[in-house]
Amino acid sequence: MTGTPRTLAEELRTRTDRGLVGLLRTRPDLLNPVPGDVTQLATRAGTRASVVRAVERLDRFVLQTAEALAVAPDPCPYDTLGALMGGDAEDAGVAAELPRAVAELRAQALVWGPDDRLRLVRTARELLTPSAAHPSPTGLGPTVAEAMAGMSPGRLQEIIAAAGLPTTHDPVTAAAALTALFADRAGMAALLDTAPAQSVAVLDKLLWGPPYGGVTDRPAPHLQWLLDRGLLIPAGARNVVLPREAALHLRGGRAHHTPEPVPPALSPATARDPQLVDNAAASQAFTALATVGELLKEWDLGGPAVLRAGGMSVRDLKRTATALDTTEQLAAFWLELAHAAGLIASDGEADERFAATPAAEEWLQLPDHERWAALAAGWLAATRAPGIVGTADAKGRALAALGPHLDRSPAPEVRRRALALLAALPPGTAVPATAVLARLRWERPLRSGAPAVGQAPAAGDRATAAPGTDPADDLRSRLAQWTLTEAELLGVTGRGALATHGRTLIDLPSDSAAPTPAESLAAAARAAALLAPLLPEPVDHVLLQADLTAVAPGPLRRPLAEALGVLADIESKGGATVYRFTPGSVRRALDAGRSAAELQEFLATHSRTPVPQPLAYLIDDVARKHGQLRIGAAAAYVRCDDDALLSEILADRRAATLRLRRLAPTVLAAQTSPDQLLDGLRAMGYAPAAESAAGDVLIARADSYRTPPRTAPTPVPDGPPSPDPALLAAAVRAIRAGDLAATAERKPVQAPASAPGALPRTTSAETLATMQAAVLTNSALWIGYVNADGAASQRVIAPVRVEGGFVTAYDHTSDEVRTYPLHRITGVAELADDSV
Repeated sequence: MTGTPRTLAEELRTRTDRGLVGLLRTRPDLLNPVPGDVTQLATRAGTRASVVRAVERLDRFVLQTAEALAVAPDPCPYDTLGALMGGDAEDAGVAAELPRAVAELRAQALVWGPDDRLRLVRTARELLTPSAAHPSPTGLGPTVAEAMAGMSPGRLQEIIAAAGLPTTHDPVTAAAALTALFADRAGMAALLDTAPAQSVAVLDKLLWGPPYGGVTDRPAPHLQWLLDRGLLIPAGARNVVLPREAALHLRGGRAHHTPEPVPPALSPATARDPQLVDNAAASQAFTALATVGELLKEWDLGGPAVLRAGGMSVRDLKRTATALDTTEQLAAFWLELAHAAGLIASDGEADERFAATPAAEEWLQLPDHERWAALAAGWLAATRAPGIVGTADAKGRALAALGPHLDRSPAPEVRRRALALLAALPPGTAVPATAVLARLRWERPLRSGAPAVGQAPAAGDRATAAPGTDPADDLRSRLAQWTLTEAELLGVTGRGALATHGRTLIDLPSDSAAPTPAESLAAAARAAALLAPLLPEPVDHVLLQADLTAVAPGPLRRPLAEALGVLADIESKGGATVYRFTPGSVRRALDAGRSAAELQEFLATHSRTPVPQPLAYLIDDVARKHGQLRIGAAAAYVRCDDDALLSEILADRRAATLRLRRLAPTVLAAQTSPDQLLDGLRAMGYAPAAESAAGDVLIARADSYRTPPRTAPTPVPDGPPSPDPALLAAAVRAIRAGDLAATAERKPVQAPASAPGALPRTTSAETLATMQAAVLTNSALWIGYVNADGAASQRVIAPVRVEGGFVTAYDHTSDEVRTYPLHRITGVAELADDSV
């Protein structure tokens, strides 16, 4: 194809395969379904939904360039666009970056045409052109011709006469004359030199937008002066507007108040020792593993109940926060992190509650660095935002942790973009969160707080595109802030800088913003391998002390930590964990099936110091009393060989709520459940044991309750997934082949005239004869084909064999050899000699 393209489709046909692949990669919504030819691709690229999605992903300067094109003449020469972006002062930074902006718009099929005739796609122009209902970030109003549409011819002649122009014979030439005056720098300057000072002050107020103002029925003289000369044009009964051409003159030709050709700098930067950053991140990663492990231990026997509307109650969240020794907001993060990794879920029972999943057992057995990789991969891909827990939804209801309505589809993209900015800095370099947020808002201005494209700002909206606004409360900015906080909690960053393993975590073989799960897991595994040497080595001993405590000088090996966690309570955490032995903790170990002798042997084996006498006495004393009382199910009963002990319980006022009565000298019956009876007697200071129907002591295992198999929550995608290279290459081949079938020149067919683009129509005999001739001459044909579903299509084929009512041919459209029934071919035509 030669000459200037007349449509977007014609320009797309001139692009290389690499260019089409780039378009489909940046705008993946164009691939679903794969367009049949280039014309379909161009049509889909111009639809409103697709254009809105593409415009929302432009950086601030490229978006400003598109907004300038929307207020420029159509088509717009490149020099005119440069003047709109740089103004009369010719900003060097704008001039240097403008070619990149135009190339980006052209690559995304939002702009087409040569540099002397740049055209913004019609849908994009409609979305970005300023109007009273949809103001533009440029702050410009309508053109003179648009503002004067509907004005009486007599009034038009009065205006151009007052402006010092000769009268004309029609409204069109009158508007054109006034437009030319406002675009003439010298003429406009001379006109403004005669303006009253108050009139100039009014223009200054409307200069950078909004361009609309109010007037009374009897305007003041300085306003009337502007109205008489078209510098203000009526825009309703009591409104006026500053026309675009006049505003551009007053602005010195600039469409934007502050063009931003370069992103804000990531500064001030603080350089730290990369090794210290890695060590700090590794320490926090280990803390994250310990916290999630503690959460799973807390829910070993089942977690809190699930609310009817889903999620955890506020009371249960507070209890979890207390158990983890953290705040409720951080507890919500750890809960959602474990949920994203598939470690906790609801059990789905009638009396539904949360609990650890079977996957949690497997996770606990993994090495520390692999456990971290599972958490990090789940966090990066999760669309659930724990930061919004406790806030109100659209109906004013508080959003619950682990509940519905926490998915925010932009979250994975925001996390990766925020971490990518840190990865672009030298190793060990940290910058303030405000600098990261400012850069992210520059990269996606329309997705960071501004109203959607084509919508007017609602009350209370804070549009980042306007100078002086504060977008800190918009969703994407909050997601970015949460990302930086959560990355520090998870050990991806340390002391504000991205750790070495954090860089590897987001280092992908492709530049896709939405990697596949396999790519994410592979990157997490590589990051974990770098983290492994930095994690503390587990120890196999503790130091027992005479005050009934044990000090773990480091992280304990898993079997030792689990056994000690049953026998003692954690009193304090840190570099060394302190465990305290109490009657309740010792009883817990006895309930788990350990005997006093086994506990004594366990402590002697794993302690570097002798077992203190007070601790040995505590274990023996609790073991001596343990199991004297036996509780089973009648509704519930208590039995004991010591009838005096039962009499003591009956006489205790604290037992009144248990409603006990004696059935026999050694048996009491209760009108409560066994679990409540156990808790009640333990609260009174006794050491009862539960027993089975056969009279055996029931052993309470810490891992006795798990949910059925559960998968991790599926992220809610933010638009179509990024296509892989194989799909892109196949799609481009299909589009090229379909375009060949649709645009290839055909020889005339001896058949009744049909509408342009219709399928060829020939008789069965003509079809068969033409096919057989094409086999002999090895030539290509254009055919119309109707498949078994009744869908009609046109194809370009090269017949290889014709027999048995079928034709076998190489199909240029699908790029494969296929067999077609002759009775489904509507007609056939020979191609021109140079078509294939």
